Amino acid sequence: MTAGRLILVTGATGYVGGRLVPRLLAAGYSVRVLVRDRTRLQGRPWAPAVEIVEADALRPDTLPEAMTGVFAAYYLIHSMQKAAPGSGDFHQRDLQAARGFGHAAKAAGVQRLIYLGGLGDPDADLSKHLRSRHETGQALSEAGVPVTEFRAAVIVGSGSISFEMIRYLTERLPAMVCPKWVYTRVQPIAIRNVLDYLEATLLVPETAGRVIEIGGTDVLTYGGMMQGYAKARGLRRWLIPVPVLTPRLSSYWVHLVTPIPAEIAQPLIEGLRNEVIVRDDSARQFFPDIKPLSYQTAVEHALNKLDAGEVETAWSDALVSSKGDIAPVIFTVQDGMMLERRQLVVDAPPAAVFRAFVGIGGARGWPSFDWAWQLRGIADRLVGGVGLRRGRRDPDDLRVGEALDFWRVEAVEPDRLLRLRAEMKVPGEAWLQFEAQAQPDGRTLLVQTAFFAPRGLLGLCYWYLLYPVHGPIFSSMIRKIGLAAESRSGRVLDRSR
Repeated sequence: MTAGRLILVTGATGYVGGRLVPRLLAAGYSVRVLVRDRTRLQGRPWAPAVEIVEADALRPDTLPEAMTGVFAAYYLIHSMQKAAPGSGDFHQRDLQAARGFGHAAKAAGVQRLIYLGGLGDPDADLSKHLRSRHETGQALSEAGVPVTEFRAAVIVGSGSISFEMIRYLTERLPAMVCPKWVYTRVQPIAIRNVLDYLEATLLVPETAGRVIEIGGTDVLTYGGMMQGYAKARGLRRWLIPVPVLTPRLSSYWVHLVTPIPAEIAQPLIEGLRNEVIVRDDSARQFFPDIKPLSYQTAVEHALNKLDAGEVETAWSDALVSSKGDIAPVIFTVQDGMMLERRQLVVDAPPAAVFRAFVGIGGARGWPSFDWAWQLRGIADRLVGGVGLRRGRRDPDDLRVGEALDFWRVEAVEPDRLLRLRAEMKVPGEAWLQFEAQAQPDGRTLLVQTAFFAPRGLLGLCYWYLLYPVHGPIFSSMIRKIGLAAESRSGRVLDRSR
């Protein structure tokens, strides 16, 4: 297949689809994405390069426009949460969506469908969740369009629910009571290898109509994965086996310890009663040039990205609702990080907003609660940190790599962005980022985000102890930066607009 043909990607707001789209664009393909709400793509750097069509796989009448002219389509839609009353469970919704999508693809002349499902022996007593993943692939193929179905177990990469569960449990619990499912064998795979297979299959027509099992080089237990993660993070963790702990009780424990809701954790944990390992070598036969990574290497790649400060903002948590209302405060967790984001519409151009936040710190002090920042600097010096004594080189200009009080300038994009990395003593890694986003009406959306990657239980406690303090300090800071920008531009904010 030659690059340039039109490829449709569903699930582009998810963690696999959101990474696949830029890979396809870089390879020279024309890409169309199917989303239920185009505002969910706000902030994606690749969004201007793709065609966006609003449609819903559960509403077949919306699909023809998305399918027109498409050569191949990626089906990356998956539901796990409980549906609204009367709409059926996740299994029935998945089957309904897949059948409708397959028939729409057939009617539009789509030549190939590519689906990412779940690994597991189909002859075994699979959990409802894993059985649903297999049956979804079958439903997708019922209309007659050839389907390439990749089956994977735990995907090692930020955003994967299974891997995030490992991250949170390992980071937060020095010792963990482990039921039987923790010792079930599993063959994890790196997210970059999953993307390698998904992209490469377009150039291997022989994979059409085939089920291909993919995995990394290691077969581990879930407990072994937690110990491997702990090793990569330099943590010591103890696993204490217990004879019984039902998936339901386990899901409640996960709900308490991690951000993952019990209703999502339970089907995942139920699936862990099944061994999920690769049983054939078709992936190696079809894709000899793809070299699967080891689990430890995959974890280290993910953590290197984290340590390098390459923070992915929570684009899937839409910055605006479908009605265009801007949420003033958003708290979420992504890539194992706590994200505390505040947003404010400022009646000033982006350049004025940028000048306002790029001039903070040093002799000028901090826009709000400067005395609290000074106390934090004193406390940092007492424990051997850098404190606030370094100041800044210039009151208005910042360069990447230079110091700003107890921060290091990590990124500067003129009239758009400033990202600072904390160098004070903290049990983890911290960043503070400011963005100036131009709005259609000439105003600017000021986005202020605090990122924190906690290290172990101490880091988690540190975050939640300081979280109540962040509210008044960060809320006041974004307001004062906004006022300073408006003062610079000579505008007065009209809050009726």
